[in-house]
Amino acid sequence: MSKKQLVLLPPNEKQKQFLADHHKHVAFGGARGGGKSWAVRDKAKRLCLRFPGIKILIVRRTFPELVNNHINQLREELHGIARYNKTEKVFTFPNGSTIKFGYCNNDRDLDQYQGAEYDVIFLDEATQLQEEWIKKITACVRGVNSFPKRIYYTCNPGGASHGYIKRLFIDRQFQAGEDPEDYSFIQAHVTDNKALMESQPDYIKQLEALPPKLREAWLYGRWDIFEGQFFEDFRVTPDVQLCSKAGITPEEAVEQHRWTHVIAPFDLNVGEKRGWNIMRSYDFGYNKPFSLGYWAVDYDGVLYRILEIYGCTQTPNEGVKWSPDEQFRRISEFEREHPWLRGRNIVDSVADPSIWDSSRGESVAETAARYGIYFTPGDNNRIPGWMQVHYRLQFDDNGFARMYVFDTCKAFIRTMPLMMYSETRPEDLDTKLEDHCPDEVRYMCMSRPVAPIIPQEPRPILSDPLNQFTDQQLRRGFM
Repeated sequence: MSKKQLVLLPPNEKQKQFLADHHKHVAFGGARGGGKSWAVRDKAKRLCLRFPGIKILIVRRTFPELVNNHINQLREELHGIARYNKTEKVFTFPNGSTIKFGYCNNDRDLDQYQGAEYDVIFLDEATQLQEEWIKKITACVRGVNSFPKRIYYTCNPGGASHGYIKRLFIDRQFQAGEDPEDYSFIQAHVTDNKALMESQPDYIKQLEALPPKLREAWLYGRWDIFEGQFFEDFRVTPDVQLCSKAGITPEEAVEQHRWTHVIAPFDLNVGEKRGWNIMRSYDFGYNKPFSLGYWAVDYDGVLYRILEIYGCTQTPNEGVKWSPDEQFRRISEFEREHPWLRGRNIVDSVADPSIWDSSRGESVAETAARYGIYFTPGDNNRIPGWMQVHYRLQFDDNGFARMYVFDTCKAFIRTMPLMMYSETRPEDLDTKLEDHCPDEVRYMCMSRPVAPIIPQEPRPILSDPLNQFTDQQLRRGFM
């Protein structure tokens, strides 16, 4: 069949799982150095040798990455076995099977996949591709032959589709049309890669020397924090180590609102909470989602995101395309009916200043006013605004923050952890991401600014030998 016998090296235990997994969607990764690219090449070779006429596609973000991580190695490994066509970027085996290489660095690169059909697609470093690109590329897995169609993903925490991959394979939260039985995840660690450990024994030490966020993601494969994450201080669950130091369980910490920002809803119509102020923040969208957040402000100035209306389809960052009239008609109806809002005076509302643009007719702000919903322009100074969000997310020494979100506010909880730093403005957020909820959160925080919490040594009081007195209000940093 070939001019030479192909040598297939023995895989490690995790690679064996990857090679043997027959789910329709298989993800392999979580940490650096787990031998993921090797597993892609090995799996592709085995499939082509075993099944005549199948079509395989291997995709990465850029073509140079394909050359450095796959093509150069395969040209050596498959020499005399499969022919490589440099122009078509494809290996062809004597039995008619093929391995094609594709890349996607922008929307225009998707053109190469129109009308294409493949039996198997490998998305190497899948989190570096946008979710929309992944869905369009994987739509090419189709055909009339009897070979079971497969999609394989290798991935590390972080990147444009971090949230999408995490939802499917880590959190296992599925939407309509997604069958949980189709999805499988294989956790990789650097210690799984015996060949790397033998050839580069200091690699673990290199990973251990990384900054904390990068070390957690690359060495331990943690998906809740990663390098480049804009709101790394946002905590959906309490930090276990901090809870342990305080002598409480994570469950107790959530109940006490300590070292977490996501809490269970409580009734705003009970006791002193009835007197808390209610506020709104709004970011307009039509083709992209609009975001409206409702906030309660307690007597200490702490913000609680209690409700939200997020105009998004089941596809992330895709708007429901409601006109301003439709949006505010529904918002007005919602406020008349919800028990926490009905009969309440919403003391302040802030919104993106662009909604006052009337150059094309009635402005969005004027439309809102017709429904009795009035906004004031939010402070759109981005960098100070993001700092105010960070200040609100800070925990004091006892683990209390100055901003909390009810666990029913799914858009906030989903999108805030996905934000990443801009590649062109180091202190700003990447505006290509689904940033509509973070934007209106920024307007809210800028409307009620606070000072950062600066750790201070307790000031000794000469007449207090036991040092019993502390200035809690000062420590919390409210202006």
